Amino acid sequence: MRIQIFLSIPRLGFLFSLACASCSWAALPIEHWTHSNGAQVFLVQSPGIAMLDVQLDFDAGERRSPLGKTGLASMMASATRNGLKATATQAAIDENALGEAWADLGASMSAAAGNDRLTFALRTLTYPDVLAQSVALAARQLGEPAFPEAVWLRDRPKVIASIKEANTRPASAAARAYNAAVYGDHPYGRETTEVDLLAISSADMQALHAQAVRPCYARISLVGAVDRAQADALVGALLSRLPSGDCPPLPQVPEVQPLTVASEQTLAFDSAQAHVLVGQPGIKRSSPDFFALLVGNHILGGGGFVSRLTEEVRQKRGLTYGISSGFSPGLHAGAFTVSLQTRPDQAQQALDLLREVLRSFVADGPTAAELQAAKDNLIGGFALRVDTNRKLLDNVANIAWNDLPLDYLTTWTEQVQKITTEQVRQALRRTLQPQTMATVVLGGR
Repeated sequence: MRIQIFLSIPRLGFLFSLACASCSWAALPIEHWTHSNGAQVFLVQSPGIAMLDVQLDFDAGERRSPLGKTGLASMMASATRNGLKATATQAAIDENALGEAWADLGASMSAAAGNDRLTFALRTLTYPDVLAQSVALAARQLGEPAFPEAVWLRDRPKVIASIKEANTRPASAAARAYNAAVYGDHPYGRETTEVDLLAISSADMQALHAQAVRPCYARISLVGAVDRAQADALVGALLSRLPSGDCPPLPQVPEVQPLTVASEQTLAFDSAQAHVLVGQPGIKRSSPDFFALLVGNHILGGGGFVSRLTEEVRQKRGLTYGISSGFSPGLHAGAFTVSLQTRPDQAQQALDLLREVLRSFVADGPTAAELQAAKDNLIGGFALRVDTNRKLLDNVANIAWNDLPLDYLTTWTEQVQKITTEQVRQALRRTLQPQTMATVVLGGR
């Protein structure tokens, strides 16, 4: 019997966070190069513990799911764990054996699809025998997923049942109506339905995987105990089972269109709380106004109990337990959203006040005191953004995916510190149009 001597992944994460907390992230520069297979590689060496986290991102998120098959990218990502197909030299592996193989290694491999990207995440120890086996298994899961039709037909009713259950929740119903109002027919606003799932086949998953999961489309971020030469060899091994060669440009996805008129939906729903959502398309992640809006939104509704919306709607008038605002920038203009919950009989009063605070803030911007408090809070909390392996990897992957400067983390606090009240005011006026926002109020009989 083989004796397992490996620490569990959660325990490893805890140990790494302790090691990382004692070091300076600024002393861990991001190295970037293009692999010979065309993949873009981003590495932060962190030798404090024998562990490695790898994230591989491809342009195969839900924006790539065709109309009538919304959810294809997510279903494809999930199905990569359902087994591996046979090759000339290796036998097929079913889903149970694949899970056991990862458990035996004390490693993990996951996949998920967001709006923009398909993400694979590998976590493993870097002891030579374990690392080699983990990379080899990950390479097969990346390049040779079986997408068994029988497993998809077995799992599809479970997914449909989960969608039906979600539709009974007021938050889900409100979000569905709100996304449709903000995004229109853009892929960002589509919701997966039973009809979509019934139209998706394993062949569709295979086709999307073959189209987008290729080395020259990959953005690969690594954080852990490997040097550049090891990382380069590792990337080559990870992608060795994917098709090689040039990558033609992927089809263009249309931009999110701005709202030209205001809309308001009041939806009856048997719930104790009314859900209120107000917003519009916001900014792309590449927007030069990103930092000004980060600071501005912290003052408006992103700063919790110190935000202006919380002060006016909750603290002074007691109309809600919580209210917040936020931007969700992506490759396209993600939504700017203000959300709150309140008693149905108070919903209109809370909505009127929300709109008043928002109009005033967009028109006049923050005070000097609000600006300084927001900058102090954001800068003071920056260390918490990079204090674990996972968070550091998230930041490196964000830099990789959005083509941000390699010194982005080093200069982050400087970028926040130099924001002025006028910059916030102008960025708000360029971005937000309270007079044409979409509103959804759901709750009450």
